[in-house]
Amino acid sequence: MNGSTNYIIRHLQGSENHLLREFLYEAIYIPEGVKPPSKDVVDLPELKLYIEDFGKKKDDFCLVADCEGKVVGAVWVRIMNDYGHVDDRTPSLSISLYKEYRSKGIGSHLMREMFRLLESKGYSRVSLSVQKANYAARMYLKLGFKVINETEEEFVMLKDLSLSN
Repeated sequence: MNGSTNYIIRHLQGSENHLLREFLYEAIYIPEGVKPPSKDVVDLPELKLYIEDFGKKKDDFCLVADCEGKVVGAVWVRIMNDYGHVDDRTPSLSISLYKEYRSKGIGSHLMREMFRLLESKGYSRVSLSVQKANYAARMYLKLGFKVINETEEEFVMLKDLSLSN
């Protein structure tokens, strides 16, 4: 629980898989002053791979922040050939929260719980991709992610799960 917002961290239930579509959209970084894309953008092949048939692969895991019965955020991983792909043993992480629940510590809490879950399942590391301009990049660094590759606009980051945070 958190002092300012009451929530619990729990596993996504199968009947809630449809929520991942919303959270994938929420995960898209939209710079200040830029018009948000249509919600259909998540149907593009390079995005739908994050959620398509989620839960059917052995490396699919999702935790959610549940605030008094409403799912307000999600962190999920799967091994896939996405922007943050490192190798076929390292899950790629995605996270998002509804705007009104950001900057309250919920995202960091979700991620730490995912790190514990992944470590308990035998994974040694987790990766992600983030746009350099995204404020979340600083949070990832604080949580122990290291930049392992960068393009003009993005970082690919890796977290060693054996290092506590």
